Parts: sequence; C-alpha cells; structure tokens
Amino acid sequence: MSEDPGWRLNYFNYFTEIEEHFQKARGTGLFLLSPLDWALIESWKAAGVPLEAALKGIDEAFDKWRARPKRTQMINGLAYCTQAVMDHAQRAADNAPAAEGAAPAEAASPFPRDSVLAHLEKAATQLDALPGYEEIAASLRQLAQNLDLHFHDLQELDQRLTALEDKMAALARTRLSDEDLFRMRRELDLQLRPYRGKMSTDQIAKLEKAFLDRAVYDRFSLPRLSLFFVT
Repeated sequence: MSEDPGWRLNYFNYFTEIEEHFQKARGTGLFLLSPLDWALIESWKAAGVPLEAALKGIDEAFDKWRARPKRTQMINGLAYCTQAVMDHAQRAADNAPAAEGAAPAEAASPFPRDSVLAHLEKAATQLDALPGYEEIAASLRQLAQNLDLHFHDLQELDQRLTALEDKMAALARTRLSDEDLFRMRRELDLQLRPYRGKMSTDQIAKLEKAFLDRAVYDRFSLPRLSLFFVT
C-alpha cells in the first residue's frame, strides 16, 4: 500500500491543534475538553478527517452560531461542530487528486525511527505487567524486531497497531463488571444527549466506540498503540 501524504500531515499535533483551535474559536483558552470531545477527535482521526477540514469545520460552526439573532447558550462541546467538520472532510475528499498518475515526491517521515521503536517497546513492556495481554505484547515486539520492513509504510504499520488496539480494548471490555459498563454508558449518554440530533447514526456509533475504548484504556491503564501517540 502506498502512503497517502494527506495521512502523514494529520500526525502533526492533530489532537492539540484541534483542542487549541476550538478553545480559540470559543474565546476561552482555559476551557477543558471533555472525555466525549477527546473521543470525538479520535473518531475523526479514525475516519481520516484531515486536520484542515476539522479546523475549518470548527470555524464554520462558530460563525453560524455567532450569526444567530439569539444565542441561547454557549457552545460547550466539539460535537456541536460535527456536521460542519464532516462537510469539510467530504469536500476535501471530493477535491482530492486522483490516485492514478505520477507518484508524489517522497516526504520525510513524521517520526524518527528510534521514536517509533521506543513507542513499540514501551507499550510491550507496559502490557507485560498486565496479565492476559501477553499475545498483544508479543505482536508488538515482533513489529519492533521487523521495524525496518514496516517503517517505509507507516500508514500500514498504524493500521496494524490500530487492529491490536481494537483487540486489546475488546479483551479489556470482557473484564468490566456490569456496574462499570453501566457507568460508562451512562456518562456517554449524558454527554452525548444534547448532540444526538446533530449527528448521523454512523457518526454516533463511531463516537460511542471511541468513547468506550478510551474509557477502558483509562480504567485498566492500557497503553495507546497508534502512531498518533508517539512522543
């Protein structure tokens, strides 16, 4: 699989850029994003929403809100911007050049090789300390040992890591008590309730998955595997 340069650009401060842009658009730099907001950003990332589309969508949502003759309440969550963000993402996809033709010029990797290697080894070590995740830890070490084979196509490597994250989250969910799961879903429903009418069924389903996955990562102190979390 060839690497998409648009995918590469998403790695540069995707989460923090969106957080800071939303805070600036809202005019409150100290405003903290909620767990739902972070899950929404992650669902955008998983859906391949370009960073520029997310930022433009946030601006458009606030512009429309400010143009209202009456503003009943402040925008208190990124979910309010979802439709505008997805509209800009679709426009970006519609205007993207065809995949056929001359290959794009090679660009520098967004990460040093040593940073990716350290990321894989650190995650494997963290999972070693958690019973039941040995198979995932072994898969990470295999990727680390064969990193030279994967480093030329970081998009494919990230897909492998995301698949391992999904497997890890699914395993963690089986260890939740009924009460744990109830509390997580209750928190999700409370935070999502004001925005359900602004989102499609597919968008809500992806957001629910991202929210619950983040909740189990936090609940069991699981490492994030995607290259978006390379430090």
